[in-house]
Amino acid sequence: MEEKKFDPNSLIGFILIFGILLWIMYQNKPSEAELAAEKAKKELVAQEAKVKENAAKLTAAPVATNDTLQLAKLQKTLGSFAYSATLPSAKEGFTTIENKLVILKIANKGGYIAEATLKNFERSKKGSGDLVKLIKDNNAQFNLELATVDNHTLNTKDLYFEPTLTKNGEDQILTMRLKASPTAYLEYKYVLKADDYMLDFDIQSQGLNTVLKTAKPIQLEWDFKTYTNEKSISYENRYSEVYFEYEDGKTDYLGQGNDKTETAEEVSYVAYKQHFFSSILLSSTPFKTAELYSNNLVKDDKVDTTFTKQFKATLPLAFKNGEIDQKMNWYYGPTDYKLLKSYDRNLEDIVALGWGIFGWINRHAFIPMYGFLSMFISQGWAIVLFTILVKLLMSPVTYKSFLSQAKMKVLRPEITEIAEKYKDEPMKKQQETMKLYNKAGVNPMAGCVPGLLQMPVFYALFQFFPAAIELRQQGFLWADDLSSFDSVYKLPFHIPAYGDHISLFPILASIAIFFYMKMTTGDQQMAAPQQEGMPDMAKMMKIMVYISPLMMLLFFNSYASGLSLYYFISNTITIGIMLVIKNYIIDSDKIHAQIQENKKKEPKKQSKFQQKLQEAMEQQEAMRAQKKKK
Repeated sequence: MEEKKFDPNSLIGFILIFGILLWIMYQNKPSEAELAAEKAKKELVAQEAKVKENAAKLTAAPVATNDTLQLAKLQKTLGSFAYSATLPSAKEGFTTIENKLVILKIANKGGYIAEATLKNFERSKKGSGDLVKLIKDNNAQFNLELATVDNHTLNTKDLYFEPTLTKNGEDQILTMRLKASPTAYLEYKYVLKADDYMLDFDIQSQGLNTVLKTAKPIQLEWDFKTYTNEKSISYENRYSEVYFEYEDGKTDYLGQGNDKTETAEEVSYVAYKQHFFSSILLSSTPFKTAELYSNNLVKDDKVDTTFTKQFKATLPLAFKNGEIDQKMNWYYGPTDYKLLKSYDRNLEDIVALGWGIFGWINRHAFIPMYGFLSMFISQGWAIVLFTILVKLLMSPVTYKSFLSQAKMKVLRPEITEIAEKYKDEPMKKQQETMKLYNKAGVNPMAGCVPGLLQMPVFYALFQFFPAAIELRQQGFLWADDLSSFDSVYKLPFHIPAYGDHISLFPILASIAIFFYMKMTTGDQQMAAPQQEGMPDMAKMMKIMVYISPLMMLLFFNSYASGLSLYYFISNTITIGIMLVIKNYIIDSDKIHAQIQENKKKEPKKQSKFQQKLQEAMEQQEAMRAQKKKK
């Protein structure tokens, strides 16, 4: 093996490299000013961290009871309730209670429900996995304003409650106590049953008669911003509003718009309704007054996509023998007519079914009928079958209307002859026309009455479908949600009054309305001749043939597809019934022969209305004749 020899060139190379490194380190050495600046920066960061740590300790951590200085400081701002800030519970924290239907998280700070989740409902669309949360991220606050005898004004939302969770059978009982001492406190008591959206909620005090000013009631404030939960924000917003019951069972609502306010007396409940879901505060003893507020938060449904409305209620809690004892309930759940009615507290009145006869038809006819059908078939087919049954029930009225039109059509030549004969005598023309109707046994109003009878049904159904929570996220054909629009194509732009999508059911309904009106317009023009001094109904009807379908298309594009499905099926069936009546039931020749037979008989005795109308026409004719003589 060859022996290694010393290489002086390598030694020189290492020395040069080492020298170069020393020179680079010297050149990059920070100056004294730079070192001082870096040191000051580190000290500032450490100081800021210390300040934040101390602030966190003051706001969140319990105060040691032996720290008399700190306790004295708390008493200056909290008075007797400084005791609550010394307890271990005086920190951010939550207690969860839940059953098969809801999950409720109650916060230590404020003692109110900080999160309310509905287990069986998803947001926006079925299968999203995003459960409906009526309360989350501080969108709701519940507060009592406390006036103490030592002249402090405190808000319970800023104070810490002590939670205690127990069970009574399957009932979960959570007490939240805001303590002024070990034996003096304000208590919120929540009782959640095993299978119920409604929970008991009591507010009571003990030993606070010497702590609080009891001359005036405590003001309860309930603020709420409603989250969007549906696919169509504008549609959901249209049905989101404040309802309240007052004066022995009367229910009213605040209405839509910006900054709406109202004061009501003897209020039993306040409901914040957000279309298919509601948050309701009920009281066994009515609140003497209620100051209610509502504000629309959707100015542009393409931008304002988080909240729909802002609600607020201010309610007084009266003292009894120096203490508070108010028995109440909370409801966080679906706006389901049958479910709300089961509580027997008039809560079903918040479901917008229409007033008067319209609501009566929905409550006593359509809800039971549709509910029965949907027990056996899917919601879409239930609407189809429901529509068929409604049209069959209304078919006698439809027949009467068409029969009246057919009779008027037969009389048209004679009415035209009278109009020509007395064209210069309008009053005489009216009198002779009325005589012809009476002699032939034809009532010109008979065609209008059936139409008027159908209006309550039409309007009732217009209210029924948007209120039916059964349709929510239920698909049919191409529609994935019968309670919202059935978008078949997303437009790359927005059309005013129409939207940014194309819904197919409104298009089909508009086509059906067009053909229905096209078929009936001709008969109506033939049946009702133009009257002098009256608008030209023929021209108006020709225009309406095109305007009505267009309005349907624009108005219903963002409405519930279940409603558009109903109108499509309804008008299609009506067209079929019309064709059957015209071609197989009504015989114009028989009608004409019957009218001729009626003319041979003694005219029917005029009704009191006809007599008075005849007398009025004769008086006007006489006055006109006198004016001509002068």
